[in-house]
Amino acid sequence: MKKIVIEGGKTLTGSIRISGAKNSAVALIPASILCDEETTIYSVPEISDRDDLIKIIELLKGKVMVEKDTLYIDSKNVESSFIPENLSTKLRASYYFMGALLGKKKRVEISLPGGCKIGDRKIDIHLKAFQALGATIKECRDKYIIEADKLIGTKIYFDFASVGATINTMLAAVKAEGTTIINNAAKEPEIVNVATFLNNMGAKITGAGTSRITIEGVEYLHKAMIEVIPDRIEAGTYIIIGALLGKELYIENIIKEHLMSLLNKLQEIGIDITEKEDGVIINHPKKMRGVNITTLIYPGFPTDLAQPISVLLTQCEGTSVLEETIYTNRMGQVPYLNSMGADITVQNQIAYIKGPTPLYGNDVTASDLRAGASLVIAGLIAQETTTISEVEHILRGYEHIVEKLSSVGASIKIIEN
Repeated sequence: MKKIVIEGGKTLTGSIRISGAKNSAVALIPASILCDEETTIYSVPEISDRDDLIKIIELLKGKVMVEKDTLYIDSKNVESSFIPENLSTKLRASYYFMGALLGKKKRVEISLPGGCKIGDRKIDIHLKAFQALGATIKECRDKYIIEADKLIGTKIYFDFASVGATINTMLAAVKAEGTTIINNAAKEPEIVNVATFLNNMGAKITGAGTSRITIEGVEYLHKAMIEVIPDRIEAGTYIIIGALLGKELYIENIIKEHLMSLLNKLQEIGIDITEKEDGVIINHPKKMRGVNITTLIYPGFPTDLAQPISVLLTQCEGTSVLEETIYTNRMGQVPYLNSMGADITVQNQIAYIKGPTPLYGNDVTASDLRAGASLVIAGLIAQETTTISEVEHILRGYEHIVEKLSSVGASIKIIEN
């Protein structure tokens, strides 16, 4: 088992380049199998989720060639093979093969998807959308069988603006007969990235990035390429680290418009932020003010940054209030932060964080991806040594995190236990 060991208290100076977005790449890779020729995806982060998705494509008789951060995918001969538990449960994004295979082959058989255990993450919205398009769904022995003689475009309304359901419905509807309209669609940048990829293949999707997406079905999707957008959550994580330890720390290759909710909140806290053309320079201020934060769907404050910013709030003066409204179990980092010296109380998914409190190194466990990121941040600012277990969660979503932090002055390493 791997562990991350951190000696805290180091000032961070230099430059960190942001990788392609995990949440975009894990949808683009399954989307590639809809193509009737070959596709190329650039700026794919080298994370374990990427490797697991490639294994699924190869199981489906697709061909994948990897050259550094570029994937070349030949999906001409893709088959609708059963996706077993040992592959599907490794990551949540395995469910994108539902929409992609249903759209291309009109049949998918897959074990229940996995992912971080951060609360109620049912896929009912996805399944209802597939049914509205004409599919039948059977659930038996922890797997789904979804099939249709043909898919017919229709109007779909989501009770909740789900990113996963929005993308999955686009994937299924691209080759449906007629027009599909998704109302109350999610607006995240990753959805726009996927829609652009499909349109590059010859799909007819309009409205991505708004609450109403229209998809006119097509019969054939041709050769295409796409570049993964920069990862706004990775960027936000390193920006938060810079707010705590930065001295002219440059976070580069970001799209600032994707991070406005975070940047505005950091300015409210009192962080010194200098904007550059493709990045920001962060300096740790002498004094930070407590704030109130509520997670919301995009363009609101991202749920994926709630856990990382909770560490920053432990160093702010006064009591900060952090309310999680998206998931029901997004406070897995709190007991560990408290064991390191934080003063955090949680009631009904609202964290009350008193600060500033010094943090001290401890042995902690990454319960999920973003909780793991928050513990890395805590270890970086803590006195003495922090050892993080179950770091596979972290490595799922942050490309070369140890190397990137080491390059700017952090004392961090991975050990094999």
